[in-house]
Amino acid sequence: MGLRVGPSLMIRAAAVLLLASFTRTAMAARIIVGDDAHWTFGYNYTDWAIRRAPFYQNDTLVFMYDAPNSTTFPHNVYLMRNFRRYLACNLRNATLLANVVQGVGSGFEYVLRKRKRHYFVCGEHDGLHCTAGMMKFAVHPLKRCHAA
Repeated sequence: MGLRVGPSLMIRAAAVLLLASFTRTAMAARIIVGDDAHWTFGYNYTDWAIRRAPFYQNDTLVFMYDAPNSTTFPHNVYLMRNFRRYLACNLRNATLLANVVQGVGSGFEYVLRKRKRHYFVCGEHDGLHCTAGMMKFAVHPLKRCHAA
């Protein structure tokens, strides 16, 4: 004697599977900045952000970098006030988000809470990591679509 599955049960099961797959795509992502390269001198983060886009509101950016020592550069994370200061790597009035040790280990996490452009840079050596080391990128999180 076989199990009989009626159309109503099949429709409900399909709806549950559809909702589960949609929920997974609607959830905020945890994104490691630079992927396997992490937050390091000489990696082009502007290109990385373009390739990695889109970013969404409430996604978490994870900045991971090595602890300062005799063989690695120290790094930090600044949020720049505006596009002009970002382009010039001008740290005046920038907000220090993570110092040289906060990105060590599991990394420093920054949640993209607002749908506005965010400008991130490494400010080490008076902005040299930003200008010469390409340690800067911008993201503009989009609104994530949710089920009605």
